[in-house]
Amino acid sequence: MKRILLPTDFSKNSLNAIKYAVEFFKDEECIFYLLNTYTPAIVHSRFMATTIHGGLLEDNVRTDSEKGLEELLDEINAYYKYPQHSFRSVSSFNLLTEEIKELVECEDIDFIVTGTKGASGFEEVFLGSNTVRIIKAVRTCPILAVPENFEYIKPTRIGFPTDFKRNFSAEVIAPLMQLTAKFGATINIMHINEEEQLNKYQHSNKDILLDYVSSVPHFIRSMPYFASKSDVIEFFIKEYGIQMLSLVYYRHGFLEELVREPVVKRIAFHTPIPLLVLPD
Repeated sequence: MKRILLPTDFSKNSLNAIKYAVEFFKDEECIFYLLNTYTPAIVHSRFMATTIHGGLLEDNVRTDSEKGLEELLDEINAYYKYPQHSFRSVSSFNLLTEEIKELVECEDIDFIVTGTKGASGFEEVFLGSNTVRIIKAVRTCPILAVPENFEYIKPTRIGFPTDFKRNFSAEVIAPLMQLTAKFGATINIMHINEEEQLNKYQHSNKDILLDYVSSVPHFIRSMPYFASKSDVIEFFIKEYGIQMLSLVYYRHGFLEELVREPVVKRIAFHTPIPLLVLPD
């Protein structure tokens, strides 16, 4: 049985991510944890402990949180009737990333599915700030970030950008391989030609990666370097009909470069397709 964590701030984006997750795992026995956390607008751990805890403000926001989760569950149950799925609601007076880390450990979470942006809905960012915080905080299970208007389709073409500058392990690649086998998908390994040729270390990493993915259909796509890596990925997604993008999260790696890039007008993540982040 899979245990799937679904953080929600009751925004349209988070609701769409939840619906995507239900369809994504529709053929598997799952427990879905609907999580909403609430804190004062200005959060300080000492302030939370001494001033708010047990007070009127906490009572009000807790009531709103619990009511929101109840209404969300009613909406899910109205649309989906998969008997192998069950849902649990978690309302917590805590910081989002702290609560997620606790649940991942205590409930042995297999997967986190979240939106790419939150209630603020900024269009100009690669990923919403909470999504980025979750990616940085959780290093033990895959995270799937779903765009606001992306409707579920079976992902049969998965993109995997890499610069071959990191050594891959079978454990890191395992979630990608499992999903590829599950959906009968093709892995499209994307390399941006930032240098004239690969060095020996990059060649070694490339050979190791190709060995790991040898059991599933795969291609290597060499892409020219544009003004930004976001531009390259946008072209790559359109050129090869990519339906899901997968990246390994390393500190100071490819994903962090994308998050830190200057504002990009189009893809800018509001990524047009789901983004699967694999933990290192």
